[in-house]
Amino acid sequence: MSFPDKKTVLDFLKENPHAITKQDIARGLKVKGRERQTLRQVLKDLETEGILKKTGKRAWAQTDAPPPTTVVEFLRLDDNGDLIARAAGKDGPFGPDLIYDGYNGKMSGPAPGKGDRGLARLKQHEDGHWTARLMKLFDKRDEEKPVTGVFERSHRGGKVSPASRKDKRELLISEADTNGAENGDLVQAMPLPGKAYGPLKGRVIEIIGRIEDPRAASLLAIAAHDIPTEFPDSVLAQAQASSEIDPDMTHREDLRETPLITIDPADARDHDDAVFAEATKDGWRVIIAIADVAAYVTPGSALDTEALKRGNSTYFPDRVVPMLPFELSADACSLKEGKDRACMAVEIFFDTSGNKLRHRFLRAMMRSAAGLSYEEAQAAIDGNPSERAMPLLDSVLRPLWGAYEALTTSRHRRGPLDLDLPERKVEIAEDGTVSGIITKERFDAHKLIEEMMIQANVAAAEELEKRSTPLIYRIHDAPSDAKIAALADFLKSLDVKWPLGEKAQTHRFNKLLADFADTENSAVISEIVLRSQSQAIYSPDNIGHFGLNLHKYAHFTSPIRRYSDMIVHRALITALKLGDDGLTKEHTVTLDETAQHLVMTERRSMGAEREASDRYLALFLADRVGAEFEGRIAGANKAGLFVRLAETGADGFVPASRISDEYWAYHEDAMALVANRSGKRYEMGQIVRVRLAEVTPLKGGLLLELISPPKPRKPGEKTGGPGPRGKRFERKPPRGKSGKKRR
Repeated sequence: MSFPDKKTVLDFLKENPHAITKQDIARGLKVKGRERQTLRQVLKDLETEGILKKTGKRAWAQTDAPPPTTVVEFLRLDDNGDLIARAAGKDGPFGPDLIYDGYNGKMSGPAPGKGDRGLARLKQHEDGHWTARLMKLFDKRDEEKPVTGVFERSHRGGKVSPASRKDKRELLISEADTNGAENGDLVQAMPLPGKAYGPLKGRVIEIIGRIEDPRAASLLAIAAHDIPTEFPDSVLAQAQASSEIDPDMTHREDLRETPLITIDPADARDHDDAVFAEATKDGWRVIIAIADVAAYVTPGSALDTEALKRGNSTYFPDRVVPMLPFELSADACSLKEGKDRACMAVEIFFDTSGNKLRHRFLRAMMRSAAGLSYEEAQAAIDGNPSERAMPLLDSVLRPLWGAYEALTTSRHRRGPLDLDLPERKVEIAEDGTVSGIITKERFDAHKLIEEMMIQANVAAAEELEKRSTPLIYRIHDAPSDAKIAALADFLKSLDVKWPLGEKAQTHRFNKLLADFADTENSAVISEIVLRSQSQAIYSPDNIGHFGLNLHKYAHFTSPIRRYSDMIVHRALITALKLGDDGLTKEHTVTLDETAQHLVMTERRSMGAEREASDRYLALFLADRVGAEFEGRIAGANKAGLFVRLAETGADGFVPASRISDEYWAYHEDAMALVANRSGKRYEMGQIVRVRLAEVTPLKGGLLLELISPPKPRKPGEKTGGPGPRGKRFERKPPRGKSGKKRR
């Protein structure tokens, strides 16, 4: 075998993350003479395989390594006839090529093919290549997936145009296959088997609504993402029966005289957490009580199976698709004011500096003393208590804020990632139309509840780990080398140095955010720091939570809307011997698969929620075509610029071809489009004035035109760079007459 080989290079990079250039690698491995050609080819091969990512002219970084068990997408057959997959990410497949190596262990199932997705165990071998062994094949091939869109009638039947911008399939529907669909119906249509060329044909399988229905935005997102909406009769019957049974008090303590209160959004229907605090001689005693959903949803029941299938509740501007039927989610399990409710609670003692002294979990019965909104609780603390809040001000609210101040002190010492991005809400009128877009106010009341929920989640993970009980953690990996390298490249454009090779730490990101907090680049720095982060996921294997800067963390506080939290509740019930409705052995051995399924359902919901919001924003702006808006460039690629409008937070697109008659090249390091001849530029974070040129509510798309001029060429930057395919390029003048090339 020639030197250096792939394994040698990868081992060196793992041990020397600061070595990012070919010169660094060559010097470290003592590569000389012809071995440099071998090194060049190895680096090129690793880049082609997706194991390394080029971050500069002669610089590389390792790409995001996929987790040991993850969702994969099968992409192609290689020259050896092996089926190749890659890890499935939110922005498409990522990481190294994975060679399909059959099913895992004694498992078996249908053979995967190109376009399939499945849950797989990954393994990296000594020679550097990766294999994937299937645990479950759970997704249909693209050609077998239905198209969700609008039906347009024609004299021979009609066609279905997809609602998703990502779906390029348009189906022709014969009269016999319309299934009663009329012009303007929102439908799902299944492609029919046919030739590999020519127009795709299909058959309408379901009519889901009408295009003029203002609630169509959510209906389309629900259908396109296969989010279950109807509960089976057996599930509804079990939910009704469970809601009428009084929980067993055998293992419960009585907290009904403790003035626990809920603090939630004003329009919340489900209340799954309540809090209480009181001063002690050396600090604070805090109780965080959570709805005891496990008392109503027994393992392996029809109700449990449906909850696992859904994974979580999905929230749209006009509706909620709940994980549990409303008999439980909005009634029996909801911690309503003045109602006796079963709960799982954790009692935590803190000192005056917010350091945890000890904690204790208990199964209890509680009665909420009040259900306050965030605004109501904050107004009371600020000196304007409502009639409901006034009796609680001294006995409940002020002690809660006192405990929160102590926890804030310990939070500052811990140093979690301090990203506080604005959140917008689409407001829906009674007739289903969009009445407005508001920026949610963020009060100390929000932060108080968040911090107490974090403390409860940490305590749950610590308790279960102490008792060697399997659980599903909420983990968040540190940013990858490739993302850190991209961040460093961008910061260079702002004359900021970011050291490579150092271990990523939240305090460094926080210092960067603080340094730019009161500058014109504050928003872009927040955006680029956010993009550099990994996504949080569920896993039975703990690596900690980077963003929160915590070693042990699990979701415990929202079992009404997240199945992951119910798993943790059951694990606590079993570990602490609080009943016979805890985590079963069957559930324990499948925690890996369950965690991956919950990652999938969470991302499915996030995608559907984002799609629906985009459509509602487009509907809101549909009658303002031609209007001018202020926005900020939120991204760029070879095709053009993404601009986020300041007024609504809606994202629109400016095609590069419509900016001017110059060729605009994408500079990845600065995330900018730069004009070929003049060197003028539009870059990430730049505030611009735009005109709304076109709105496509069906797809949630906004087409924008730039009004603001570009920034001038940077001093010392070369102009006249190459256009498409490496050739010098100018747009042709009208009537097809070629202009003269620049010399």
